[in-house]
Parts: sequence; structure tokens; C-alpha cells
Amino acid sequence: MRILVLGSGAREHAIVTALLSENAGHEITVAPGNAGIATDAPVIALDPSNGEVVTGFALDNAIDLVIVGPEAPLVAGVADKLRARGIPVFGPGKAAAQLEGSKTFAKRIMEEAGVPTGRAVRASDIAGVAAALDSYGAPYVVKADGLAAGKGVLVTADRDAALAHAEYWLSHGGVLIEEFLAGEEVSLFLLSDGNTVLPLSPAQDYKRLGDGDEGPNTGGMGAYSPLPWLPAGFVDEVIETIALPTVRQLASENTPFIGLLYCGLILSDGSPAEPRRSIRVIEFNARFGDPETQVVLPRLVTPLSGLLYAAATGGLTGLPRPEFSDDVAVTVVLASEGYPEAPVTGRAITGLDTALAIHGVTVAHAATAVSGDELLATGGRVLSVVATGADFAEARSRAYLALEAIELEGGQYRTDIAAKVSE
Repeated sequence: MRILVLGSGAREHAIVTALLSENAGHEITVAPGNAGIATDAPVIALDPSNGEVVTGFALDNAIDLVIVGPEAPLVAGVADKLRARGIPVFGPGKAAAQLEGSKTFAKRIMEEAGVPTGRAVRASDIAGVAAALDSYGAPYVVKADGLAAGKGVLVTADRDAALAHAEYWLSHGGVLIEEFLAGEEVSLFLLSDGNTVLPLSPAQDYKRLGDGDEGPNTGGMGAYSPLPWLPAGFVDEVIETIALPTVRQLASENTPFIGLLYCGLILSDGSPAEPRRSIRVIEFNARFGDPETQVVLPRLVTPLSGLLYAAATGGLTGLPRPEFSDDVAVTVVLASEGYPEAPVTGRAITGLDTALAIHGVTVAHAATAVSGDELLATGGRVLSVVATGADFAEARSRAYLALEAIELEGGQYRTDIAAKVSE
């Protein structure tokens, strides 16, 4: 197929890597891409959020499938422009993308569909925030209502910090105050054609900057897959109680969800009053997660292109669930000094050839550019080092050996990704 991938991060690099691994002769173009993606596929300087430009390029180049990576083009309605011209696109339209674009919208959909989630109050001023914080108590959970590039959520026991976070995001719109949900977090991706869903393999993401889940929230500092500690039947329960009810509710409102439904879930520990472990939704996203994509797709055996095309064209019904290898995958994010508050950019990256020579290691570029003979860091999260192995100890060893070979002045990364499952 002729495939256009929209986006410029490590998620998109991982998607391109998975498509190329099929050896199916796909012609892949990425817009706008980055320096690492450019070594694997042609990149073009095209604004992925400009629906008219994207659609014009797709028509002029006989594109068979458009894959939308990041959330901003989806919320901007790029998928609608493409579908209006008959171009298959993997990604929901503007209305359905509000599942990620508006926390308030997502909560309403969950309520209508009977999907289990935490209680929440939307506040439009600081007085409302304070009242909600006092109602739910600590730990406090404050979320920006709209898109926030992974930085809109604060979980803290410090009421003043919660108020300060809310005050900042109130200047950008409303905020949600939610009850704190305790337990293990799980990310589960589900392909949807608007009616049917097919699950990919669960993963776990590390949001905090520092080891031991200390420090500020980030866009994600690492991930691993699969999750050997999940109870039997977990994926089936998510499909029946969360994914299908959500997709059906959106379909009933004439806003079909076609693309990747990202379920951010909490698996509760249970309690004396409710000993059964329960699954509740923390958040929905409308696209592949980053960095979870970097560990889910390397384990995918079923060709990705066929799955995404089937979802884009209403063809998931009757397809078997995607197959995954028995290998495990770990990714660790290398970030710039000062990330997430004020990342220092423009510094040289070296040692990638040495890292890539390690068996089972790939590198997904997130924020890189070439200047002369140098590869430079151009953003906060710079690279995702991905390693596969027969077990987590092997995959972790390979990932961290590769990170030791890569040099970026002031670069930072967590040292405990997947540590708890490798012991």
C-alpha cells in the first residue's frame, strides 16, 4: 500500500518500523517526521493538522491509507476531511476525538455507557476547585479538561500544589477534579472500526520523571509489555465493560470511533468491603500511546498494515485477535536536561551506532534533527531505546547497555523501568 503517517515522534517512528518489518513493499511517507524517521522513510514538510493540505497530498499521491499518530490533528478534524474524499484513515473524526480532547466529554460518554470510572467534578473557577478538592480529599487529582501534551494531570497530597496546577490550567479552560483511584495502571490499545474492537497487548507506562515514581508528570519515561501479573480474563473484561460500551455509545450518537481507543486503566487492589479487584478507566486517548506503542508493536506478529486498514474500512468483524510473540519488550526514554519544565535543546547525540549494534535493540527517535554531521536533540523526550528479549531481565539489560552507549550532555532517564517484573 501507499501509506501516509502523520506525526513526528517516537510513536510514529515505531509505527513506521512495524510497517517496514512486514517486508510487504509498502511505500511509506511521513509528515513531518524527524531525523531518525528520515533514515527509514521519506519525510515531507507538511502540517499534519491542516486537513486541506493533508487531503490534497493524499489525493495527489494516490495514498491508500492515512495513519494519524498524534492527538492534535484528530481534534482538529483532519480525519473528517480525508473521509469526505473517500480516503481510508486510521483515526477518529473530530467529534469522536473529543474522547481525548475533552475530559468532560469523556466522562459524559462513560456515564451514558455505564463504563466504570472515578467520580469527577468540572470546575471553571478556583473556588469550585477548592470545594471539589475538599470534597474528595487527598491525594488530589487535577486534570486539564483539554489537550495538554501529557502534562495536564497532577496527583499530589499537597493542596496548595493542586490549587496552583488548577489555576494554571484554568487560564486555558476548565479543569476536572477527580477522586484518587489506587492500584496498578494498565494501558490497553483497542482497534475500532466504529462497531467492533480488537485488542492489542497490554502495557504499563511510567509517567513520573524519576525513579520510584518521583518527580513531575511527563509524557512518559518508559514502558514494558506484556504484563505477566494481570489476572486471567482482564482483556475480555475490558472489552465487554469498557471498550464495546464506549464504541457503541459513540455510534449511537452518530460519532463513530474509527481508530485506536487507548484505555488508561486502574486495576484496584480490592478492599475488605470489596475484595474483588476492579477495573476502572482513568482516561481515554484517541490514538496510539507514547511510549507504550514502542513496546507493543515490536511484539506484534500479525501485520499492522492489514489491521489498521481493516479498522479504517469497517472490516474488523470476523477477524481473529492479533497475535503477539512470546518475547518481552522494554523501552526507556532518554530526555533532555531540564525536561519537562524547560528542556535544553540543540545538544549533540552520539553513540547510536554502538547502541544499535546490541542484539534486540532499536531506537525510536522522538525529537531529533540533523545539522551538518551532527544529530541534535530538538525537544524534551529525545529517544526511546527499545529492547526485546526472552525475559524482562534480558530486555532490560540490553536497553540499559544501549543507553550507556548513547551520549547526550545533561541527558536523563529512569533506571527502574520494568524492574519489578525482571526480578
